[in-house]
Amino acid sequence: MDKVLVTGGAGYIGSHACKALKAAGFIPVTYDSLVTGWEDAVKFGPFEKGDLLDRARLDQVFNEHQPIAVMHFAALSQVGESMQKPGLYWQNNVEGSRNLIEAACDAGCMNFVFSSTCATYGDQDNVVLDEDSAQLPINAYGGSKRAIEDMLRDFGAATGLRHVIFRYFNVAGGDPEAEVGEFHQPETHLIPLMLDAIAGKRDALTVFGTDYDTPDGTCIRDYVHVCDLVDAHILGLKWLMDGKASRVFNLGTGTGFSVKQVIDHSRAVTNQAVPYKEGPRRPGDCTKLVSGSTRAKAELGWAPNRSTLDQMIADAWRWHQTGHYSK
Repeated sequence: MDKVLVTGGAGYIGSHACKALKAAGFIPVTYDSLVTGWEDAVKFGPFEKGDLLDRARLDQVFNEHQPIAVMHFAALSQVGESMQKPGLYWQNNVEGSRNLIEAACDAGCMNFVFSSTCATYGDQDNVVLDEDSAQLPINAYGGSKRAIEDMLRDFGAATGLRHVIFRYFNVAGGDPEAEVGEFHQPETHLIPLMLDAIAGKRDALTVFGTDYDTPDGTCIRDYVHVCDLVDAHILGLKWLMDGKASRVFNLGTGTGFSVKQVIDHSRAVTNQAVPYKEGPRRPGDCTKLVSGSTRAKAELGWAPNRSTLDQMIADAWRWHQTGHYSK
């Protein structure tokens, strides 16, 4: 069976991608430093511990496994941290990705699926965001992802590297069988923070900003189920293996929910109160990010069937109750 190198395969999205790759008939080879990932999440193929900044280690892994493609998820991804430590994000995300891209090209691995983000669009209020919208990131996280997109285009022109870039919106939910799930330390994502508060693992959820120009004053985001997301990555991989040209796809549902709406849905799904308090805005947070694109549906045949808010919360809650990974 063909192997696919999955960077960040011990993380939230990467581990779900590894399960989907195995189900699709590939062998996922996880490459992860375990700085933010969890070895317990590596269940579906070989594990190679390594850092993207270690070019010699990358070359060794490419030589040993001879993957036919790369799925690149490994990145630092906290918006607030990126505002405080931009150098860390440019070094880890951009320099690490350059090492990976060069290693892939040198190894003749010319199919590259990249995990980008809607944060490259910045704060464009009342704008329906599609793949041709201006990229105006307002934080170092979004800036680093845009730079990697540019790098992929440059290497594509120079070497023939073909890529699919997925810019996705807020990822939520978990594996319906609860084999893998979402667990970060520290946790920064809304739904797991909220479930922690419901379960009594933290005093309360903090709602950052209630004075945004939205109907209830809280930020609005487009949520997509992690299983739907990784399904798109499998379709993107097959797109490249069929010899099709490099392409960019947004992954979102086109429907936005405010923080307070997510709280209301969580209360209904779990049948428990959601303790929360109000706090100030966080630097770098956008008011509203919603995808208006149907390109992935039209060209890849992608169908985000699990991406209802209630389903995402229910699947996340199931994982949340099974326990967490350990170092």
